[in-house]
Amino acid sequence: MTDTRNDPQDRPQNGTPDEDYRKESETHTGGLTDPVAKRPGFHQTGSKIAVGSHPIHAMAVAFPIALTFSNFGADVFYWWTGDIFWARAGLWAAGVSFLIGLAAALTGLPELLLVPGIRQRASAWTHAAIAMVLLSLLGLNWGYRMQGFESAVLPWGILLSGFCVVMVGATGWHGGKLVFDYNLGGSSNGN
Repeated sequence: MTDTRNDPQDRPQNGTPDEDYRKESETHTGGLTDPVAKRPGFHQTGSKIAVGSHPIHAMAVAFPIALTFSNFGADVFYWWTGDIFWARAGLWAAGVSFLIGLAAALTGLPELLLVPGIRQRASAWTHAAIAMVLLSLLGLNWGYRMQGFESAVLPWGILLSGFCVVMVGATGWHGGKLVFDYNLGGSSNGN
């Protein structure tokens, strides 16, 4: 938890950061504490699947996100122009977003299962569940286009890719909340 108070005298100085966090959270919640936060390993949130200190899952998710938006954009441009190039681009974007999404899932799942501080938070499981639904939809989108990429775009392909964009927003919201609000899955060595 990042302390945004400017005056050092206003900050708790009771000992470890965990103790400070617990005492501060008790004052903000009227003396109530989160029983999950007292579990062993709750504050162990560093990435276990990393290159150096760079978490692979955080690096990998950018590509399926961008390609899902690209797929929807290609569908819109095909609808607007009728140029077969955009239907073919949508097929490639759908396929590569699914394949790299699989790679991102293969790095995110071990993080969820191996890191106690991630595993104990309900929001991490929510993120994982939404991401699996998204991955299934990305696979469906790609498979549907394989039967005939030009005829697949209208009307079902563009609707499916639009729904995938909505799902990317939902899973990205929860994933971002884990990283930015709870500082999960970052560098385990403090860098």
